[in-house]
Amino acid sequence: MPSSSIEFLLNDELITLNDLDTNTTVLEYLRNYKNLKGTKEGCASGDCGACTAVLAEVKDNKLKYKSINTCITLLYTLHSKQLLTVEHIESKYLHPVQQSMVDNDGAQCGFCTPGFVMSMYAMHKNKIKPTNENINKYLSGNLCRCTGYRPIKDALKNLKKYKNLNTDSSEILKKLKKINLNDVILNKNNSKFFIHKNLQTFKKDFIKSKNPSLLVGGTDLSLEITKRRKNLDEIFYLGQNKDLNFIKVKKNNLHIGAATPINDILSILKKYYSEFYEMFERYGSEQIRNVASLGGNIGSASPIGDSLPVLISLDTKLILDGNKSRKMSISDYFISYRKTKLRKKEFIKEIIIPLKSKHNILKCYKISKRIDDDISSVFMAINTEIKNKKFKSIKIVCGGMAAIPKIAKKTENFLKNKKINLDNISKAKKIISKEFSPLSDVRSSKTYRTKIVSNLLDRFWNEYNNKRVTLYDY
Repeated sequence: MPSSSIEFLLNDELITLNDLDTNTTVLEYLRNYKNLKGTKEGCASGDCGACTAVLAEVKDNKLKYKSINTCITLLYTLHSKQLLTVEHIESKYLHPVQQSMVDNDGAQCGFCTPGFVMSMYAMHKNKIKPTNENINKYLSGNLCRCTGYRPIKDALKNLKKYKNLNTDSSEILKKLKKINLNDVILNKNNSKFFIHKNLQTFKKDFIKSKNPSLLVGGTDLSLEITKRRKNLDEIFYLGQNKDLNFIKVKKNNLHIGAATPINDILSILKKYYSEFYEMFERYGSEQIRNVASLGGNIGSASPIGDSLPVLISLDTKLILDGNKSRKMSISDYFISYRKTKLRKKEFIKEIIIPLKSKHNILKCYKISKRIDDDISSVFMAINTEIKNKKFKSIKIVCGGMAAIPKIAKKTENFLKNKKINLDNISKAKKIISKEFSPLSDVRSSKTYRTKIVSNLLDRFWNEYNNKRVTLYDY
């Protein structure tokens, strides 16, 4: 029998919950119901990091810590986890990350400080070395409006001066293991929230549902609640479904469960597609990558979803499931703006990415106003096989240039079997500049987008010839 309530640890307190609205966010719960107001609301969209808290989950019989944006995390997704807030990490003395912030003048107005502290705390608990690269990576989702980044970075670099307070977590591990992991079905105010541990029980309830919303990280879906003030009727949380959370390599293909968090797939992407791996460092912040999934990115069908052009360029296949299972090329999946070939009562089960040959070159170009944690103005993915200095095959896919991620077919057709030289690149630039009719919006103008996709072919040429190129050249 499914449970009708969830259990989780709020700091050290065991919470059993079933009486709050299913659309309640973790941030709303902390501030309005638990009076824990160190966690701040800055944007309500997962962009600024002021609301950052830390989750502890049981993975391979150990606790894994990850920072999250509580403003877009729905409350009932906390089932079987521990939520740590800024109020908790100080006991008799300030925690080292707090003391280092004090000693290095890391706080100015103080509004964003709790969020920074919790991101730093997650680094500390996971024993991440505070190198410049790691600091930039793990703090990219925390914005300081007073421009106080230097002392904040100093606070992390100087942590080694303080006594380590990584306390014994065995008791927390025991408490979390005692929580029943059966399916959960909550019903409140005519709205339902489902948590399924496997595909069989999920499909049974999903197929019977009338107005389902599939939730993994909520980085897109939760904005329907926080920004558009909608009430989602039937929420299916897939983050704890073992049949949708996996990574496998078999028969020269990478198989990824649709609900697998981005950060969980990065190590294997680094091995097979280092360029795709590097792209994800700009895809979103650590808080976003901790919860967002490829399945969610594909399912939202955004024309500026960064992973979509890359997946299309790699000839990715999707396994769609529901009443029946079927396979589809991702290049055939998108129809028009936010419209796909996904049928009613059908969902994305698996993403299959072919592994590249030694002759293939993959390039991922993200152009945005801000380097980290920003939405693309233009995204271009180029996947090409070059033999004897000729384009044996080439795929060029752009995001932000049309209502869906779009293949530059005319440009591809021109370059295929052509020699890779400056003359052919120059001709291709003229073709691609006429291949799209992008819109002008708040992120960039039509003229800018058209110029950028042309210039990115220059960038590809320069990188192919090992010329130094920076993010600011284009």
